[in-house]
Amino acid sequence: MNSWRDSASQQAQDDLDELLNAALPAAAFLLRKNGELFPFGVEVMVDGTVRHVAADPGVGERPDSLAVLESLTDGFRANRMSIRAAAFVTNVSYNGSDAVRVESEHSEGLAILLLAPFRRTRFRHTITFGEFVAGADEPKIWTARSEEHTSELQSH
Repeated sequence: MNSWRDSASQQAQDDLDELLNAALPAAAFLLRKNGELFPFGVEVMVDGTVRHVAADPGVGERPDSLAVLESLTDGFRANRMSIRAAAFVTNVSYNGSDAVRVESEHSEGLAILLLAPFRRTRFRHTITFGEFVAGADEPKIWTARSEEHTSELQSH
């Protein structure tokens, strides 16, 4: 079976690895600290800097997760000329368990979905990740639709 790494440049592999290496520890920290995970993003800038990002859709103190994800998507699309890769990080249910969902995307066209099931201990407040499940995903940032939207904005 071929891996996504077989067709990805070394830069894309490194960037997607960086996203995951930044996303999972941050998610575990937030789950330990808050007991829940509010959606957030991670981006690799053109210069290689990795940044965590949040989005506020402006609909109140506790906005719906889908509204936050939509705001993150809009922000990544608007800034895609200054980033090489981005990831959306959310808490989901998977096979009856909690999981961290990381949707990573690279400007070279790769899009990968990773599910990281986790368990937390009640008293020690630790997060233990189980076996990851990964596969191809649909791009949301570097798409023909987002390119058309940018062209429309620039022509006005």
